[in-house]
Amino acid sequence: MDGRLERAKELYDRAVFGGDVAGLEAADRGLDGVEADLALARGRVMHGRFLDGQGEQDDEELRLFERAAELYRVLGDVRGEGEALLWVGVFHQVVRGDEAPAAEAFERAHELATRAGDRLTLSYVLRHLGIAEHMAGRLPAARERLEESVRLRREIGFMAGVAANLVGLAYIAAAEGHREAAVAVLDEAAEIAEAEAAAVVLGWVEEARGQL
Repeated sequence: MDGRLERAKELYDRAVFGGDVAGLEAADRGLDGVEADLALARGRVMHGRFLDGQGEQDDEELRLFERAAELYRVLGDVRGEGEALLWVGVFHQVVRGDEAPAAEAFERAHELATRAGDRLTLSYVLRHLGIAEHMAGRLPAARERLEESVRLRREIGFMAGVAANLVGLAYIAAAEGHREAAVAVLDEAAEIAEAEAAAVVLGWVEEARGQL
């Protein structure tokens, strides 16, 4: 980001002192990228506060994610647009509890993340699609989504995310009547979460154990 800001300054100087105004368009594009990155980051910070109970539902979070998605689209940044649309979906699903617009955003994010080869974003999309399937009572579909998310997260070494998904898979196993399998999955989730110092996920594990 600092590099793009410095580049915009250089292009400004060239235009003002050297008469080379052609570079101003490139400066605008670089700054659009900075704005998109910043909007996405600010939106995630707001979402983190919401999850921690520090903040209430705030449509500004959605506005930030939508702005980031729009800028990335104009810039032709497929990976960035897919990530921003993931968070649009997360806002609708988690903050508003509105599955229809969430599903639309997730499906588009899935398409873009697949095209960009962005396995991290794809793993998040699959996780949240799995949550939607679980909430709708479609357990086999939910399990398939979460298992694919786990596979991707193992590949990229996102082990705290693996542990989080394993908790979801344990709930699915229990709902299907496989209590012993659910316990084994939770044991693995706890082991990974402890190794990753993922205290929140450990809390989810204990909560799930209490419900089995």
